[in-house]
Amino acid sequence: MTSTTHGPARAGQDLGIDLADLDSFERGEAWPLFDALRRDAPVHWNPEPAPNSGFWAITRHEDIVAIDRDPQTFTSTNFVNLEEVDDELIEIRRSILESDGDRHRALRKLLQRDFGGQTLLRYEEFLRALTESTVEAALRKGEFDFVKEVSADFPIRVLARMLDVPDADTGRLIAWGNRMIGNTDPDYADVLLGHADSDKYKHLPFRSPAALEVFEYGRKLAAERRGGDGEDLVSKLVNRQPMDGEPLTATEFDNYFLLLVVAGNETTRHTISHSMLALLQNPDQLALLQRRPELIPGAVEEMLRWASPVYHFRRTATRDVELRGREIRAGDKVVMWFASGNRDEEVFDDPYRFDVTRSPNDHVAFGKGSPHFCLGNNLARLEIRLMFETLLPRIGRAELAGPVKRVRSNFVNGIKTLPVRIDAR
Repeated sequence: MTSTTHGPARAGQDLGIDLADLDSFERGEAWPLFDALRRDAPVHWNPEPAPNSGFWAITRHEDIVAIDRDPQTFTSTNFVNLEEVDDELIEIRRSILESDGDRHRALRKLLQRDFGGQTLLRYEEFLRALTESTVEAALRKGEFDFVKEVSADFPIRVLARMLDVPDADTGRLIAWGNRMIGNTDPDYADVLLGHADSDKYKHLPFRSPAALEVFEYGRKLAAERRGGDGEDLVSKLVNRQPMDGEPLTATEFDNYFLLLVVAGNETTRHTISHSMLALLQNPDQLALLQRRPELIPGAVEEMLRWASPVYHFRRTATRDVELRGREIRAGDKVVMWFASGNRDEEVFDDPYRFDVTRSPNDHVAFGKGSPHFCLGNNLARLEIRLMFETLLPRIGRAELAGPVKRVRSNFVNGIKTLPVRIDAR
């Protein structure tokens, strides 16, 4: 567990900034806080309510990249969210995200080629047809919740295809992701993280009882496909041998499958939602992409930077280290705020301008040069590109049709509802 002793050298809370306060994130007001921290306290000690012990907030792009590339000094093995997991629960909770070194490489390589660009080409025809059917169904409504009808529906149906499960199960997959990732949002969570009742579920990912349902679903699929020759992701997980020769344990399968359910839906969904909102708020950029659709592949990078669907990932210092004059001690939580790095004015000119022609675009939405670089980055890029290549030519007049509701979280930068009114061409 992390030390709870903090000396004067850690005092950073004098700025009055608390990145553990979810209100700012729910209101979409975290960006000025990141700006202030980058300027005045780029390595900022942020206290937390007990039982957590506080964390270092890292907000500059340069420092985020350096930490992400140095797992020897900043390990993932003590978990990657702000929650501090009891020592006796670490192994049962550990997924590929909380692994480093040889075992991480072995687990990653199990499915790495299945998310590679060449492999994904075989899905492109299916993806394009799915995109067209999603867009057509939504536009027929005229006025609709873009999250429900488009950005949540599309990626989860892609995942269902890759897992080889029925389309009828997509509603459950979406709900499970919401309940786990939204564990700080009362609209989503079964039990809110931080509530005393969540201790009953501290052995589960996200302290969410939804994890038990995901485990049961995944185990049933594994039992059906073990020993077969299926090409779906579950078949490959249960029938491939990791490169280090250590078979996938039952716990590793549970946590790997759960991660696929969450990561295969949430981040792409929120990127598409934020990007649509940005286009509605910047009609000149929408018009530009409609006139010049060849810009869309490059615009995807700006969409990822702008959306920053994951606010942060945490590491833990393995040794005492100094960063920008601050003394980080072994055992301290060190949190890379990717969303802040994606607005760093030292890297991005006019970072609060949504510019679909921005180049270069050195965003850190997927991490940067790290062993933990997002495994699904090629699939996410493909899904986002196909969505906007299909949707934008069909949009005539478009506007917001009601208030935008955000997920109450400082982990996922999510939109719950995005009411739109679109006249189709």
